Amino acid sequence: MSGFWAIYRREMLSLWVTPLAWVLLAAFLLIQGASFFSMVAHLASLPAASVDAGPVQAYFGQSIFLVLSLLLVCPALTMRLFAEERRAGTVETLLTAPVTSAGVVLGKYAATLSTYVLMWLPTVLYVVILRKTGQVDWPVVASSYLGVLGIGAGYLAIGTLMSALTTSQLIAFLLTAMLQLGLVVLGVAEYIVEPGWMRELCGYVSVLSQMEELSKGLIDLRRVVYDASLAALPLFVTTRVVETWRWG
Repeated sequence: MSGFWAIYRREMLSLWVTPLAWVLLAAFLLIQGASFFSMVAHLASLPAASVDAGPVQAYFGQSIFLVLSLLLVCPALTMRLFAEERRAGTVETLLTAPVTSAGVVLGKYAATLSTYVLMWLPTVLYVVILRKTGQVDWPVVASSYLGVLGIGAGYLAIGTLMSALTTSQLIAFLLTAMLQLGLVVLGVAEYIVEPGWMRELCGYVSVLSQMEELSKGLIDLRRVVYDASLAALPLFVTTRVVETWRWG
């Protein structure tokens, strides 16, 4: 993986010296802040006897805003990774440098994943606020953020592959968003199809079911394997695509 750190530093710099990361961060925190506020306000308006989930569980496991934010952030972070390099003609210079294809792909991917984690980091303040008003189950918080990381890692890997398949940032954004939406819709089918293998498959890939379980502190190793596979397979294919540019 020669050149990984050089590519990583280059991508982190290009992300944070341009308005993209800052605009995304502002939009993301606006969405998450509105989600958190509405969730807490709703729970506060209910009688104590009718509340069957705490604010942390409700925020991570019952909020559609979490899914919507992923549909926005992940395609936006990855759309420029390779598409812009190919459009500007700088990818040839990059590939003639002493870096491996795996180093290029993983360096770019790690930069977007790091940015994704940094965007979620301020939301820890929500939990700190809740701690001031009551008891917080930290293992549940940890498992919830584990789910956010796992799902985001998979979606970012898909976006990396889509960016490598086109020279247009817009097309890369739309392809990534459509594939993510397809996975979300497939997961929703869990509540529609009849019991059987199809329903089990839909439940297995469902981001809603996964976050609902993790927001309760339940960690299913099958879902961990799914998230890891969803990240590894697109990255492997992307590495092969980049390799064809080098030798094609």
